[in-house]
Amino acid sequence: MQTNTTTMKKASGINASHVGLVLLKMRTFIALFAIAGFFAFTVDGFLAPASLIIMIKHISINALLALGITFVIITAGIDLSIGAILGFCGMVAGYLISQGIVLPMFGIAIFPSVWLIVPLVLVVGGLIGAANGFIITRFNVAPFICTLGTMYIIRGAALLVSGGETFPGLQGNPELGNTGFDLIGSGSLFGVPFTIWLMFIVAGIIAYVARKLPFGRHVYAIGDNERAAELSGIKVNNVKIWVYTIAGLCAALAGIVVTSQLVASHPSTGNAFEMNAIAAVVLGGTSLAGGRGTISGTLIGAFVIGILADGLVMMGVSEFWQMVIKGIVIIVAVVIDQMQSKMQYKAAISSQANTE
Repeated sequence: MQTNTTTMKKASGINASHVGLVLLKMRTFIALFAIAGFFAFTVDGFLAPASLIIMIKHISINALLALGITFVIITAGIDLSIGAILGFCGMVAGYLISQGIVLPMFGIAIFPSVWLIVPLVLVVGGLIGAANGFIITRFNVAPFICTLGTMYIIRGAALLVSGGETFPGLQGNPELGNTGFDLIGSGSLFGVPFTIWLMFIVAGIIAYVARKLPFGRHVYAIGDNERAAELSGIKVNNVKIWVYTIAGLCAALAGIVVTSQLVASHPSTGNAFEMNAIAAVVLGGTSLAGGRGTISGTLIGAFVIGILADGLVMMGVSEFWQMVIKGIVIIVAVVIDQMQSKMQYKAAISSQANTE
């Protein structure tokens, strides 16, 4: 009888722990519905189609950044330079549209078309990301320090491009054949803005890479145990360089979107955007310790951050309080992540003990 009672208590304890772990894993969904429900009841017109479209357009920018650094964080790395890359790539796009490629020896300037400008800007972002990865792997520099230094370098470079000035009126000139850049941020397909399509397309591509390709498995293996991954034959340094390259590409794409929406580029664009992106990734269940995370979770985390930010604005909450609330959300997300890790560890120990 005593044995049965003890067994029942253990089983109930395991069930309670399992339920708690499931709730923790679903925390992003719960937070999303709770926040959306709160603003739906407190803000008039919050769920109106026009408001939702505008909101998702805002979310798409943070989502692109967050999707880009998800792989970085899964490898237990960090990238603080993505906001600066966004701003710098916007300045490069603005320079190419307004100033062109100057050839002093011939005394002329070539104005590339938008179809050439977009890939050029993406290459710039990718190269900056690759440089981050190279420095981190080749010289064994901590990702936090490397990308912090890169952030300052790129911010300075963005200021140097225009002398601290803005490149306005980036609609282009029909005579120069460089029009159409503004359509990236303002155009739509089947009534859905291009920026939203871009967000879901990028999310789909990265999710496919994470789930179906060997590269994705290598990323998770490195984050789980880098030494074991290296011993198993994974080229750890190459994978790391690629994950930072992906982060740079996504930041460049976000920079193109922002610049197109504003039809202007300014050196300070993207300032502190990296904090929102990191918050979205952590809220989505990606562990800062590496080895765990999902692309779908990151996307939902971006929606949580975006809805929270826009909802607070629509409620008329002070910008200062918005910063406080976002900071609290980030801390709570990290605390919950630690709780989930501990519960998973205890559940694994309990399962092993029961098996024995």
